[in-house]
Formats: sequence, structure tokens, C-alpha cells
Amino acid sequence: MAEVEAVQLKEEGNRHFQLQDYKAATKSYSQALKLTKDKALLATLYRNRAACGLKTESYVQAASDASRAIDINSSDIKALYRRCQALEHLGKLDQAFKDVQRCATLEPRNQNFQETLRRLNTSIQEKLRVQFSTDSRVQKMFEILLDENSEADKREKAANNLIVLGCEEAGAEKIFQNNGVALLLQLLDTKKPELVLAAVRTLSGMCSGHRARATVILHAVRTDRICSLMAVENEEMSLAVCNLLQAIIDSLSGEDKREHRGKEEALVLDTKKVLKQITSHLLDMLVSKKVSGQGRDQALNLLNKNVPRKDLAIHDNSRTIYVVDNGLRKILKVVGQVPDLPSCLPLTDNTRMLASVLINKLYDDLRCDPERDHFRKICEEYITGKFDPQDMDKNLNAIQTVSGILQGPFDLGNQLLGLKGVMEMMVALCGSERETDQLVAVEALIHASTKLSRATFIITNGVSLLKQIYKTTKNEKIKIRTLVTSDKTILYSVATTLVNCTNSYDVREVIPELVQLAKFSKQHVPEEHPKDKKDFVDMRVKRLLKAGVISALACMVKADSAILTDQTKELLARVFLALCDNPKDRGTIVAQGGGKALIPLALEGTDVGKVKAAHALAKIAAVSNPDIAFPGERVYEVVRPLVRLLDTQRDGLQNYEALLGLTNLSGRSDKLRQKIFKERALPDIESYMFENHDQLRQAATECMCNMVLHKEVQERFLADGNDRLKLVVLLCGEDDNKVQNAAAGALAMLTAAHKKLCLKMTQVTTQWLEILQRLCLHDQLSVQHRGLVIAYNLLAADADLAKKLVESELLEILTVVGKQEPDEKKAEVVQTARECLIKCMDYGFIKPVS
Repeated sequence: MAEVEAVQLKEEGNRHFQLQDYKAATKSYSQALKLTKDKALLATLYRNRAACGLKTESYVQAASDASRAIDINSSDIKALYRRCQALEHLGKLDQAFKDVQRCATLEPRNQNFQETLRRLNTSIQEKLRVQFSTDSRVQKMFEILLDENSEADKREKAANNLIVLGCEEAGAEKIFQNNGVALLLQLLDTKKPELVLAAVRTLSGMCSGHRARATVILHAVRTDRICSLMAVENEEMSLAVCNLLQAIIDSLSGEDKREHRGKEEALVLDTKKVLKQITSHLLDMLVSKKVSGQGRDQALNLLNKNVPRKDLAIHDNSRTIYVVDNGLRKILKVVGQVPDLPSCLPLTDNTRMLASVLINKLYDDLRCDPERDHFRKICEEYITGKFDPQDMDKNLNAIQTVSGILQGPFDLGNQLLGLKGVMEMMVALCGSERETDQLVAVEALIHASTKLSRATFIITNGVSLLKQIYKTTKNEKIKIRTLVTSDKTILYSVATTLVNCTNSYDVREVIPELVQLAKFSKQHVPEEHPKDKKDFVDMRVKRLLKAGVISALACMVKADSAILTDQTKELLARVFLALCDNPKDRGTIVAQGGGKALIPLALEGTDVGKVKAAHALAKIAAVSNPDIAFPGERVYEVVRPLVRLLDTQRDGLQNYEALLGLTNLSGRSDKLRQKIFKERALPDIESYMFENHDQLRQAATECMCNMVLHKEVQERFLADGNDRLKLVVLLCGEDDNKVQNAAAGALAMLTAAHKKLCLKMTQVTTQWLEILQRLCLHDQLSVQHRGLVIAYNLLAADADLAKKLVESELLEILTVVGKQEPDEKKAEVVQTARECLIKCMDYGFIKPVS
């Protein structure tokens, strides 16, 4: 009876459907479904209810009912087409396309199916273009960020994706056009570190390479607000804001060397005036107690990088003159800070050194004697204005300022030592009972005593005080300084003592057989003292560093040549090398002037001494910021000693650390890359890329990855008759991830720079396509991204080459990667894959349905 009633209800539903009463029809079909178990009838009822759903625009229900009918009969052509229609309305075009494609297969001559196929094909292509387009991504990010009810992790993810967009020209412009600056200002107002950091980084990308946009952003955010963000204690935030301000400065001054896009250039105000305002704010930061030590360091870094001329052939040094007139006293105040005093500004270990570097750069940037006299006069007035018989702290600041200047422009420092009362005050401070006074005074005396005439004054007037301090003080920092300062004629003895303390003398290899023979013949066999073992040596090295031995060594290096013999230089080089052994200690060595002190030791002296000093330089250059470790033009003097360490006569560790140092330097500027190239380092770097030793091959490949940015190096790859490009391609196929990463980076930059190299890559080895596919599927995201960049470069270089790639398995790889939902980590990878697919669509080689 139930089955009969179900059939009657189906007929009733059909009559309602013909009368266009779709709700009544749906009700009848639903009642019938509850009464029958007959599969054929069930399929018909679901298919008919799906038709009602389409008519009432209940597309989810229609798709569901059609799917149930298809589950019963997979060839139900009516159910397939109705699900196709429902899915199309729901925006699921790819699924709809599959259904109508199945319909067209079952009934190839059905014009309705063919027309739907064409329509969906066009819609899918348009949807993919929109999906991949920057407009869509920007809009999506904005929708999430504007919605206060969005989950916190989604908002952070959206903000981080904006960073990626902001780094692309198209993305930056779309953010800008979609009221993005106002939105990013709202993110800054949230005070949430993650969102603020994302906003700052996005703004930084938007400012790069676009002067008009940088100007608008600067006026919207305001320089004072940018500086207040940079002043925070958070190191990551401070550095990000520093990068933002640098991007703005580069765009306004044209230093970024990019093509400035857009007709908005006419709207840009006087850039010199704006740059002067930025400089003024940075100078104010130097003396504000509200600024953290990190913030002060970043302000000094920006001034160091942007104020002095980069090329002395440029006549205009107006920025330096402005800073001298309006900010030199502020810089001197930073140099004169004494950390132990309660009035001291917030500092880091590098702050005073950065200020000394800035003074040195400013002084070197002056063009004539009147300018230098003006500079000296400001320093003299500042220092003498600090002398106060009633206030010992002010005197301390004055002497600390002189000490800081002696670490910068040495000639100026020596002139300031001649001021009435300066040397006397140094010696007098030694007689103070406060350890802070003694430490500052002895430190200043070390720097002052590098000239024999000054040392004579100290020996005459201060030796007795220094000896007394040495006997009474328990502070090891003061002890070691008084020991070095008290008599310059004992440099060799002091250096020998330090060599013994650090065990940095040459140790002959002990041959066990000879030891056994000596014992058999009852000869005396010297044994290692227990305190010469590594643990004890490491402990002594740490105590020496804590006591400030680097400052003492730096001072000894500056001694007159009559005192500092080549043998003493070799001893000092040995000590430096031992102190640099632990990477954790190298920051301290740099902060105390060790980087600068090593350069003359690496260039002059005995052959052994120069190699030891060069090795120490390599250790520092490998892990330190060259701008801080070797400020100013000194950094170019570091290149030659490092290149000499690449000699095959040097040991593997020296080769390896020299390569690491050159990698770090070559990543800083093209001028340094040119210097490395002119020192003929390229053949040595290439030879180490063939090494069997994994670490040497890796280091050499990473160095080459940086060097290929230089035009003359690229020309070597372009030249016929060499296997340079082949080597790089094959290294991309190595099992070592680090070698792969470096080689893929080099190949990505080479193929981006020259289309000829894209074509040449396909000719150097038959394995090129297999290697490229492996890179694009790599588990390590950095390697995968570089592989996809190479793929894009090849696609963009030549249509025939692009067709060859499309016909390979690479297309499937790009499709799989491009369909992923980009998160913060994978954003660059997914975006690059999508750009590859868009390039293929532009050629017309593929359609979205592929």
C-alpha cells in the first residue's frame, strides 16, 4: 500500500510542478520519499525535487537531491545536469563543469550541453583570473581586517599576506588605491605587536621604488610617529621601522636605484626639505630618554648610512654640514655616556661605538680646513663646557667623550687631548675612589697613550697612580687596562703573556710512536699541563674578554712602529685569533673595536702573523654586520686578506671561514662585489664549488650566489666555451639542501638577468628539466621558491621554451602548488606558481580547466 501511495504522491507532485506550484510539488515529493524503498522511484523523486529546488533558487538543496539521485544511478543524465545548474549558481564552476562534461559525453549531440560547456569554460577562465589577480587578494585581506568579528589568527594571517602584496608593485598600488594607507594606520592604532609589525612591513614594501607613494605615506603616518615606533624596546619592531624609514629615504633621494613609476612624480614636494626633517627627528632621538637602546642604535645606523656622502667625488656635503651644525653636540652626548651613572641614557653594547663611527664619518666627509676647524671648535666647546670642579659626573662625561672621539677621527682626538686640563683630568680621575671614575680614566688613557708623546706624559704624571690602582682594585677590567697602559715598552712581554694565557702558540703534532720510543730510551717526555686543556683555556679567554682585553689589544695595535715590532704584531694576531674562536664572543670583540684593530695586523707584519690576523678577520666577517665591524672605507681593506686565505696552501678551516666572510661582504653592496672581483677571487671561489668537502662546496656556492649579482660576473657566465652555468645547474640537483638552496638562488638571479642564460640552461645538460622539477617540488620552502622563480624566468624568456615546459610534468606541479591556500609561510611559493600559470595562460598554451 505504501509503494502505491508513493507513486500517487509522485504524480501529484508532477501536476503541481506543471502548474508552477513548486512548494506544493516539493511537499508531495518529500512525502513520497518517506514511503518507498524502490531505488528507481527514489532516484526519480530526488531528481524531481532537485528541479523544484532550481525553480525556488534553493540551490544547496537542489545540488544535494541531484547527488542522491546520481548515487543511485551514476548515468542519470537529468540529475547530472540539474546538479551542474545548482553548482553553477553556487559558484562551484569546476564541479559544475565536470557534471556537464559527463552529460556531453553521454549525449554528444545535445546542443544545450555543448553551450553550457562553453559558457562554464569562459566563466572558469574569468574566475581564475580574478582569483589570481591582485585586486581580489587585496579585497579579501581588507574584508578580513575590517571585520572586527574576524578571528584573531585570521586577521594576523591576512595582515601578513598584505606584507607579501606590499612588496609587489601591482599589490602595493592596489593596496594604495583601496584606501590601504588608512587601513594600515588603523592597524598601527591597535597596539597589537603582530598587527603593528605587519602594517609597518607592508608600508615599507609600498614605499620602495615609488617616490610619490613614499611621500604620501610619510605625511599620513608622520615622521614623529615613525620615530616613536622605532624607539620601542622591541628589537624586531625597531628594526622593521628602521627599514621603513630607510625605504622612504631611498625613494625620496633616489638611492634605491629603481625606476620610479607613475605620473604622480609631479605631486612630490621638495625632497631635500623632507629629508632634512627626517634627519632632525633622528638627531632628537639620540638624546631622548624615552628612546630605547635599540631605537638609539637604529637612529645612529640611519644617520651613518644616509648623511655622509657615499662617493667623495660628489661635491655636495650639505647633509653633513647640517648634522654638524644641528646635531654634533647630540652625538657627542651619546659618545660621552657612562653606563654606570644614573643619568645615563638607555644604551646597548654597540651604541657608543656607532656614535664614534658616525663622528668619524662626518669628519671624513668634510671638504676643507675651515669646515674641520668648525667641527673641532664645537667638540672643544662641548668638552670644556663639561668641566666642573663641583660635579665629578660632568667631568666623567667629558673624558668619556674624548675617549669616544679617539676611537673615531684619531687626529681630532689627539688635538682634543691638547686642551688645557684634559690629560690632567684623566690622571686625576685615576686617583678617585669610585671604580666608575677609574675605569673611564684608564680607558681614556689607553686611547690617549697610542702616541709616544702622550705616553711620556702618562709615564711622567700617572704611572704611580696606575700602579696603585692595579694593586688595590678588584675590578679585572681596570687591572688589565692599567697593566697595558703603564708602560708601552713592554708590549712584547704583555703580548707573549696573552699568547700563553690563550694557548695560541703553535703546537707541534705529537707522533705516538716517537713518544713510545722516547719513553723506551728513558728520555724526558714533556706532558701537557692540566690547565692547558681546552676547558681551562676557554675559561681564561672568557675572563680576558670580560676584563676588556680587546680594548687593550686595539690600543697596542695603534702604538708607534718603533714599539710595535713585526714579532709583536704576530703575537697579537695569535691572541686575536684565539679570542675569536667562539662565535658568541665575536659581538663583544666587534663592540670593543677588534674588527678595526685586526686590519693592519692582516696587512703588515710576518707572513704567519698576517695569516693569523686574516683568519681572525674571516671569523668576524662571517657573522658580523660589516658596517659595524669595519665602519666606513675600512671594509674594503678586509677583502684582500680574506681572498689570500683562499690559497690552497691554507688549511680547510681557513678556506671555509674566508668563504663565509666573503659571502657576508658580497651580500652588502655591489661596490664590495666589485672589490672581490678585482682581487681575482672568482677563480678560487669556482674551484671550491668543485670540492668534495660538503661544507667548502656549500660555502663557495653561497658566495657565488651573491657574486652573480655583479655585472662582470654575469658576463663570465654569458661567455661561450665554459661550464660555469652547467656547474650551477648540476649543483641544483645535489642532495645537500644548503648547496641546492645557494645554487638555485644563483640560477634564479642569472636567469632573471639574461634571457640568453635561460636558453643556455637548457643546453648545458640533459638533466636540466628533471632538476628544475625537483626544485619546484622541494620540501624546503626557500629552495622550492627559488625553483619556481627559475621556472617563471624560463617561461617569460621564450615562447617555444615555455611550450616545452607546459608539455612536461612541470605544468602539473605548478597547478598543484598554485591551488594551495597561501599562508604566511607559503605565500611567496604559491604566488610565484600562480604567476607561472598566468604566464602560460597569456601565451594561450593552457586553459583554466586544465
